[in-house]
Amino acid sequence: MKSIQTELKQLNKNLHKMIAAENPILYSAAEKLFSAGGKRIRPTIIFLISKLMNKGQIISTEHKRLAEITEIIHTASLVHDDIIDNCDKRRGIETVHNVFNNKIAVLAGDFLFAQSSWYLANLNNLDVVKNISKIITDFAEGEVRQGMISFDCQISIEEYIEKSFYKTASLLACSCKATIILNKNNKNTQNDFYLYGKHLGLAFQIIDDILDLTGLSKDLGKPAGSDLINGNLTAPLIFTLNKNPKLQKMIDKEFQFKENIDEAVNIIKNTNAIQKAKDIAEEHIQLAMHIIKSKYTNTNSKELLLMTYHLINRIN
Repeated sequence: MKSIQTELKQLNKNLHKMIAAENPILYSAAEKLFSAGGKRIRPTIIFLISKLMNKGQIISTEHKRLAEITEIIHTASLVHDDIIDNCDKRRGIETVHNVFNNKIAVLAGDFLFAQSSWYLANLNNLDVVKNISKIITDFAEGEVRQGMISFDCQISIEEYIEKSFYKTASLLACSCKATIILNKNNKNTQNDFYLYGKHLGLAFQIIDDILDLTGLSKDLGKPAGSDLINGNLTAPLIFTLNKNPKLQKMIDKEFQFKENIDEAVNIIKNTNAIQKAKDIAEEHIQLAMHIIKSKYTNTNSKELLLMTYHLINRIN
């Protein structure tokens, strides 16, 4: 997005400053993640909403800081995710626990959560603090739920969507709402953008889960099929389960061999499960776009709508 390139560049610089730590190992572990880059989806959405809701298209200092805070929270969650899922790579580089060890990685994640909380408190807005704090609780809830249904063939689409909300959509929903709170808009507008972020987040997670099966490892920045290896049963697999008893047997044996993963991916690809999952993501994208189109269309809304629709087009 050309209109916010300056803000995104400054965000990247500020992130490095915000994770300053006296302990060099702790700093190195945290800094490694930000050096790897990332899509910066969450800050981009915050910047675009800020522009949409301000007549002068001004992105305030508070909104810039909120964008930085949400990116730190997101990054902290990735550190802990990688330990739980035992991922070797993230964004194409070795994960923190692989370079250091699990103990350092846990502490690095905790440090990032602590730093985000400190900067959050310094926004001096109690409603925003309450709103963003819920995200960290939801992350933990999501991880516990995912752990409880690992390799569980009885998982329903509804349970999958609920888990996806806690793990991904909550961050976007709450950060979109916080953007509006900082803008001093009313409760109805806050709720609109909460729902916008929720639908966007759910679509994003479903698309990510599809890409885990259809993408190449070099493009994903991590091994393809990681979800299957870790027992995270996602929408395409859930839609395939009832049609293929062999797949259920492989899940019951927790994909003992790499060949099982490859075979499972091929089974899924030979059904309409990926298209069905994409249809659900498309539905959530349309719901998100409807909120903007029905109430908030102006000259500044085009980029936000383009960004929203871009997420569904990540799949070829």
